[in-house]
Amino acid sequence: MVPPRCSRIAMLAYQHAYHAGNFADVHKHLTLFAVLQYLLRKSSAITYVDTHAGRGLYPLEAEETQRLREYRQGAAAVWAAREVLADDSLLAAWCERLGDAQSGASTLSHYPGSPWWLANDCREQDRLALFELHPGEATHLEAQVLPPQARRQHADGLAGIRALLPPATPRFCALIDPSYERKQEYTDVAATLQAVAAKVRHAIVMIWYPLLPSGRHHDLLTAARRSGLRKLWRSELTLHPPGEATHGMYGSGMLLLNPPWGIDTQLNASLTRVASCLGDTASHVSQWWVPE
Repeated sequence: MVPPRCSRIAMLAYQHAYHAGNFADVHKHLTLFAVLQYLLRKSSAITYVDTHAGRGLYPLEAEETQRLREYRQGAAAVWAAREVLADDSLLAAWCERLGDAQSGASTLSHYPGSPWWLANDCREQDRLALFELHPGEATHLEAQVLPPQARRQHADGLAGIRALLPPATPRFCALIDPSYERKQEYTDVAATLQAVAAKVRHAIVMIWYPLLPSGRHHDLLTAARRSGLRKLWRSELTLHPPGEATHGMYGSGMLLLNPPWGIDTQLNASLTRVASCLGDTASHVSQWWVPE
């Protein structure tokens, strides 16, 4: 009999290099960056967890990335408009940080994944746990230069985050963004959210989910709404209305537990500006949820 963990690995086919820098990455990492800037206002230590870390840094000229070139309607579009967006303080700071990943070049040659964004704001007193289950992606992640506070684990991130609870630090912040190759992952993520909230009442949890014509993300959102958790904020960035999509991802979603005060207004404004860079039919919507 094949052990469960091995069977999980055998099922994994998703590699984010094919999609690096797309509009969903911009959505996810702008949200992450905004949360990190808020957390850094206080000196108390933070445990960061990235449940599906990926490679950490993606050369845009890589064979995988060039196959689809999704970054053109994502990071490259925002990067090209960075001077126009400079009046938005969050977007200006995000673009400046994105520039740091280009090794001094003015052109966009690399797109940084979530481990890079987290590591750049990881202070000496903080801790960073990076989980990656895919063997190839975990090997790439090991090759990245990260601060000593970062621990890389070739393991299931949803199980790994539970094993870290309760954290040794006063504050806790997690990013959960599976590929959702398995339908079960939507409800698994919702169950993980509840487990974290039960152990760390003030945990900040960011969950990314894809908007697909199949509408499977509703399994996650329905479970989250019925969990009784308070302070849930949803943000969705779409390239076009769902009715126009017959296949592929038409939008990107972020569900935040305990988002910092005021970040909803800030992100709503910035993501509306991002949408203006992505095409005439792109838009951003957000809402707070009242527990059912």
